[in-house]
Amino acid sequence: MHTASLSKRTIMLHWATGILFLVTFAIGWYLGDMERGPDKNQLRDLHKSLGVLVMIVASLRLAWRIKEGAVPAIPGMAEWQRKSATAVHHLLLLATIAMPLSGVLMSIGGGRSIKLFGFVLYDGGEKVQWLQDITAPIHHATVNVLLMIIALHIIAALKHQFVDKDGTLSRMLGK
Repeated sequence: MHTASLSKRTIMLHWATGILFLVTFAIGWYLGDMERGPDKNQLRDLHKSLGVLVMIVASLRLAWRIKEGAVPAIPGMAEWQRKSATAVHHLLLLATIAMPLSGVLMSIGGGRSIKLFGFVLYDGGEKVQWLQDITAPIHHATVNVLLMIIALHIIAALKHQFVDKDGTLSRMLGK
């Protein structure tokens, strides 16, 4: 089935955001079971830097999406599938910005600095308890919901590619 091709920038931003998000997510998940110590602090710094990078790349992706418009649906897709795909894509766009933003705000609320691979973006300061109380639960509690949304996105892409054979995944691979 013929599908509209996507711009190289759309494809690049999609994969950069997705891969960075999943790596950051995996590191954060691993951090949860680590004992306190220098290794955990070093890995947390990497997690936070990658989170800031995810937020930057995802923001660029959102800006590009606004400029370029939504990725066109596959021709002939059922209306319920189109609406579901739109909802999942919007949730993923929101999540790739909101999750790292909640982490940044959680760090600020805890009085901790924000660094991007050693470059200080915010030097820390006084704890802001109300900010910490709001953002920490958001950052930690949304993990399972995000896992389900990501799994749904991946399963749907594979179903479209290999069951429906409509070229969805090929299109996102630039083919």
